[in-house]
Amino acid sequence: MVDLVGQYYKIKDEVDTAIQDVIASAAFINGPAVKAFQSDLEHYLNIKHVIPCGNGTDALQVALMALGLQPGDEVITTTFTFIATAEVIALLKLRPVLVDVCPNTFNIDPHAIEKAITSKTKAIIPVHLFGQCADMDRIMAIADTHNLFVIEDAAQALGATWYAKNGIAKKAGTIGHIGCTSFFPSKNLGCYGDGGAVFTNDDTLAEQLRMIVNHGMKTRYYHDIVGVNSRLDSIQAAILQIKLKYLDTYADARKQAANYYNTAFEGCDKLSTPITADFTDHVFHQYTLVTHQIDREALASYLKRNGIASAIYYPVPLHLQKAYLDPRYKDGDFPIAENLSETVFSLPIHTEMDEATLQYISQTVLSFLNT
Repeated sequence: MVDLVGQYYKIKDEVDTAIQDVIASAAFINGPAVKAFQSDLEHYLNIKHVIPCGNGTDALQVALMALGLQPGDEVITTTFTFIATAEVIALLKLRPVLVDVCPNTFNIDPHAIEKAITSKTKAIIPVHLFGQCADMDRIMAIADTHNLFVIEDAAQALGATWYAKNGIAKKAGTIGHIGCTSFFPSKNLGCYGDGGAVFTNDDTLAEQLRMIVNHGMKTRYYHDIVGVNSRLDSIQAAILQIKLKYLDTYADARKQAANYYNTAFEGCDKLSTPITADFTDHVFHQYTLVTHQIDREALASYLKRNGIASAIYYPVPLHLQKAYLDPRYKDGDFPIAENLSETVFSLPIHTEMDEATLQYISQTVLSFLNT
């Protein structure tokens, strides 16, 4: 689905030098490379505080920990997302409240959020799914009205820009009270292992977050709060600092690939191509189609026989996952998410795609549909 080897070879000299510099310094944990990457990402996002951590799931967990929520407090999020979003809520003994998504963008439905709010609701976690921002104007208005925290899961949309109704433009992850991301290798900004980060403009929250990721310490060996051990190592930070310089270029390459696919599938009544909302751009972490009366498994097998990868994100919504079964929810409660789980289909999209590759993939898909 991504060509990390081809991407590496284009920046090989820079990456190899950065890694060797870390090894030569022996500053493997919280070294200068981490601080340099943190500073560069703060500048790129135009945000006051970036707190690196071990992975994207940790980022979500420490964000929730910093808010001082209590067991039983409710956190609203989408049922159509990767499991980590609900996982951290459950691990902290909070109560995940799941809601449906918008049929055009696949992002959390603000109207559904408003209907799900109770006296126990404390936070909302919108997921910027597949590469574009959720409707943050409406979500922030709801949060302001009900005095709720907003934690953005921007793991799939780092680099995307949100355009507010008042004309202000902000990067995904910098709109709510806290933003979170993952640097998993396949992400738009990915390292060569695990990594993540938390963002905020709030000085008090930033201090809490820094303590939490470092065992609850502000001063070494003095533990003021309960924390965790979640660190971005220096080698990964050095790699990310190099790749951050190319993040917008990478996004442009993905957009060009998406435009090619859109043109190729235009007029095909068996596929609906991705829609970008008018309040955001789309950095296409995934290129996800909605299929209509297609055997997805047969299509995936056909593509595989022709040397083409594909994926289904996500085949089971969270409310139907065995680990998260809840008497509040049943099959049929979230019809849009359930329909998407049965119909979505993702094609390869990455920074190294040329026209010949895109032509081969799209023609192979159309060949299957026309048989």
